[in-house]
Amino acid sequence: MRLLKGNLLTQILIAFVIAIMLGIIFGESIEVLTPLGDLFLRLINFIIAPLVLATLVVGVASIGDIRSLGRVGSKTISYYLITTAIAIMIGLGLAFLISPGEGLSIDVATTDEVQVNETEGVVQTLLNIVPTNPFAALTEGEMLQIIFFAIFIGLAITVVGKKAEPIHRLFDGFAEIMFWITGVIMRFAPIGILGLVAPIIGQYGASVLLPLLKVILAVGIACLLHAIIVYSSSVRIFANMNPFRFFKGITPAAVVAFSTASSAGTLPVTMKNTQENLGVSNKISSFVLPLGATINMDGTAIYQGVAVIFIAQFYGLELSMMQLLTVVLMTVLASIGTAGVPGAGMIMLAMVLASIGLPLEGIALIAGIDRILDMFRTTVNIVGDASASVVVAGTEGELKGHSAAADVKDEAKRKIE
Repeated sequence: MRLLKGNLLTQILIAFVIAIMLGIIFGESIEVLTPLGDLFLRLINFIIAPLVLATLVVGVASIGDIRSLGRVGSKTISYYLITTAIAIMIGLGLAFLISPGEGLSIDVATTDEVQVNETEGVVQTLLNIVPTNPFAALTEGEMLQIIFFAIFIGLAITVVGKKAEPIHRLFDGFAEIMFWITGVIMRFAPIGILGLVAPIIGQYGASVLLPLLKVILAVGIACLLHAIIVYSSSVRIFANMNPFRFFKGITPAAVVAFSTASSAGTLPVTMKNTQENLGVSNKISSFVLPLGATINMDGTAIYQGVAVIFIAQFYGLELSMMQLLTVVLMTVLASIGTAGVPGAGMIMLAMVLASIGLPLEGIALIAGIDRILDMFRTTVNIVGDASASVVVAGTEGELKGHSAAADVKDEAKRKIE
């Protein structure tokens, strides 16, 4: 089993490198591989709703009581909001250091040329969590509504007790089936990544990337710093886990996230990695990860910080300390208000720019490279989700076989092998 996991990770990384090479060599003509990526995305998407429903019902029912659920929930949401606030500050700081918008000359399109879907805001999003038809929510893939539905079923199973045991066993068995299907789909991950990454590389040439290279570097470096500083220290302090073990365990999901630019689409892989590679219990991962896929936006927060400074510098505007604090506050709040909305990064940016009086036309400046930036921020988002599951599991005593002693023992064993 370990050999199989290692081979799959190697295959994914090799496919990723090959995809980059093919995109560079063949350019836009490499789009013939797009159907391979589309097929992989369809396979992933078709298991998301049933997997989240089954695993979350089992997870909530396994937690045992409302008090424990409230404790786990408060830890999870607090971790997500705190790391998002740190992420936006890292993004702002690095943007000031690199100054991506100074001395840049780009023809700015009007906002009519850039489509930005409107968000319904925090209040309406919170109201929309309650489904009017839970089966419609499953059909349409409304993640927050599915989570709400699953939590209530899990709580009801706990309250009803013995009479509900057959339903608990049903969902438990269904969850195992969905994990097996996830494992089968992951066998096709290298082919899927080839079909996803190669066309993206072929589509964006140097003419688009070079003028905005500082923006891409700022976002990429900030994402890397956030992962190294925040996630490494979090899993070490709260879960006593070796950061190298953590990043190695979540790498397959990170590569899928980078390729798909979809936190929800990566969710099945993230759940599989956190349980099998990181030792997070099913009841913690099945609650923390689906919630994180909808409200945790550390990578998107970094993007907001860099984008705001870039746009301000391009227009020659100075931002006051109050405006910067507003950016931090709005980004944290918007991470909840735009939950589950496609293109959340662009929507959040429009909200933030409006809140501090920057021209919305600035969105058009980075619209051309938004897909590339989305790959960076989605990767950080799902790694952040995984770190939250490890932290919560560590503080709840739900982390299996990953003590510091186990890290040392495994490292010694690998050297012998």
